[in-house]
Amino acid sequence: MSRFLPALNRAGRPGRRLARAVVATAAVAVVATALSACSGGSGSDAAAGSMTLEQKQKATSAADFGGMDALVAAANAEGKLNVITLPPSWANYGKIIAGFQAKYPEIQIDSQNPNGSSADEVAAAQSQKGQDTAPDVFDIGTAVLSQNLDLVTPYKVSNWGDIPDDFKDPNGSWYYDYTGLMSIGYDSSVITTPPTSVSDLLKPEYQGKVAIKGDPTQANEAASAVYWAALQSGGTADDITPGVDFFSKLKKSGNMLSVLPTQATVASGETPVVIQWSYNNLAWGPDGGSSGNPNWKTVVLPGVALGSYYNQAINVDAPHPAAARLWEEYLYSPEVQNLYLASGAYPSTLQAMMANGTVDQSVLKAVGEPPKNFVQLTKDQAAAAAQVLAAQWSAAIG
Repeated sequence: MSRFLPALNRAGRPGRRLARAVVATAAVAVVATALSACSGGSGSDAAAGSMTLEQKQKATSAADFGGMDALVAAANAEGKLNVITLPPSWANYGKIIAGFQAKYPEIQIDSQNPNGSSADEVAAAQSQKGQDTAPDVFDIGTAVLSQNLDLVTPYKVSNWGDIPDDFKDPNGSWYYDYTGLMSIGYDSSVITTPPTSVSDLLKPEYQGKVAIKGDPTQANEAASAVYWAALQSGGTADDITPGVDFFSKLKKSGNMLSVLPTQATVASGETPVVIQWSYNNLAWGPDGGSSGNPNWKTVVLPGVALGSYYNQAINVDAPHPAAARLWEEYLYSPEVQNLYLASGAYPSTLQAMMANGTVDQSVLKAVGEPPKNFVQLTKDQAAAAAQVLAAQWSAAIG
């Protein structure tokens, strides 16, 4: 079991030690040099410059551009990258985006709909197909991705071998990037006794106070709250109906809030209790500095822990296909994988970084290695769970 779990269970006190480690390490990581470049002279740059949009959209590796230098040149020529649903406080994306723009100043990032859902990513790709504003890349939940595989195209980053085989599509259509653990964040000035079980959230002191991150039929994080409630209530990854039943009780008790929680609603006290990924609850508390709630605590309940890796993928119709591929190369560099870790999110190449010595040991020590017994729904389980939510959620909380 990871040191991360008991650290969070103690009402977040060691989370402040984590915050100090996060700030110091992230600052170093952002200014560090990122990707090692493959050789690619003027000839390869010229070849990349002569590629058509369609050829760049079908490139499956940096080699198709003539090497990393040529990929950078092609991305610089495009001059833009559209990302979507990446709040700055989510998994260190504020620092990650800033680091990319510092490293590649000729590429302007347009960060669209930062508080949107995985379903919003799909809707944007579909409605803006062929337009310069369409998303170039996705950071997307498994259930939604599995229903929209026609929107993604294969690409393998240079350190493809560092991503475990079961963390990626063999053809490169998608690959895990990071996971947190489902947790309860709460305002300790309002909730004075930390919750120790999911049933605590049904108590009178939680009246009108518990929020989740949107509609579980649309947003992976909200759906994961239901999966987590199922596991905490005797259900399994193959049977999430106890989770739906729990939220039905939560709604009927008057304890469930119909407000979409954000860092601002936590800071203002509008959403005193939020069920969401641990890295988000950590970021919205003291770690958030002046934007955070100093009274915000994070608890990962005892028992079965729930994780869920998000997936990276490239839009098959990306308007800036070279910049999209350069972004993926950047995300899977050790520097950025360490930034994920610094936020409390476990990156997909963590085991490889631990083996080859590129992991930031001070951050790993503060966060702790990921628990070996956490549950993550498989692709098929996530698809089946999505069907249950589609059929039952609306009636359960109506």
